[in-house]
Parts: sequence; C-alpha cells; structure tokens
Amino acid sequence: MGEHEVAAVFLDRDGVINRAIVRDGRPHSPATLDEFQIVDDAGEACRQLKAAGFLLVIATNQPDVGRGRQLREIVEQMHAQILERLPIDRIEVCYDAGDTPSEFRKPAPGMLLRVAREMGVSLKRSFMVGDRWRDIDCGHAAGCTTILIDYGYREALRQPPDYRVKNLR
Repeated sequence: MGEHEVAAVFLDRDGVINRAIVRDGRPHSPATLDEFQIVDDAGEACRQLKAAGFLLVIATNQPDVGRGRQLREIVEQMHAQILERLPIDRIEVCYDAGDTPSEFRKPAPGMLLRVAREMGVSLKRSFMVGDRWRDIDCGHAAGCTTILIDYGYREALRQPPDYRVKNLR
C-alpha cells in the first residue's frame, strides 16, 4: 500500500444521506422525488469529512430498479440532487434485483473494490457507514472499518459493526 492511497468514507444512501421510508420497522428507499429528503445533518457531516481529507463515495443498492418497481431515471434524479447539494465525489449504484448472486450488490464488496481500484483508495484506511446489516457486512468484506447508524430497525445484524452511532454527524 502506497502512501499516495487516499482514505474514503463509503456511505450508504437510504437512511444515511437521505431519509429512509420506514414501514413495519424496516427501511425502504423513497419511491418518488417528493419522498426524497436529504437528512438534516448530512451536509455538515459531509463537509467535515471532506475537510478532514476523506474521499466521499455513496455505495447504494437500488434493487427496485432491477425488479421493475422503480424507474432508473428517478434514482438518477435523486443522485443529481445529492451531487448538487453535498460534496460527494462519486456515487456507486447496484441496480441488481437481488434474485441472483452479484459481486456488486451489498453485502458483496464489489462497489467498494471497484472504487478502490479506480481511485487509488486504501480500503484498510477507509470506513463504511450504513444503517443495515448489508452495509456492515460489505464494509467488513472490503476490509474497511464499519460504522452502524443505529435506528433500531426490526432487523438483525449478521456481524457486529466496529462502531455504533445515533446519526451521521
């Protein structure tokens, strides 16, 4: 690992950058631009991370596109809003429906590995921040330090995170 390698903070999207739509104690992606709301403290948190020298990368599964329940254009409009309002360097998206194994759909680490390869990121020096087990397992599989934003969802973790926090800030 060269010293030129940069450290990144990989951020899940739904529940981390924007509000998740919680139904029956489980989080879901917003279906419309009207439902899409960037979390209040996301801007400040991202600016602080950028100021600390981190590359900021969103890594998000959007399986509803692959399942035909969501239009890719809507997801891309949401991402355009994020890029306009937050200092995010890159957004990685996996549109796979989740019905077949995928190297990119979290918990698989493919999105993080691709960014590391293409942008010279040291995964050992990087963090994966998420609100669900898939994010934590993905971070562990990539060799990152994992941080769970714990909203108390009715969903079990498969592996413990390195850290637990109450919000992104």
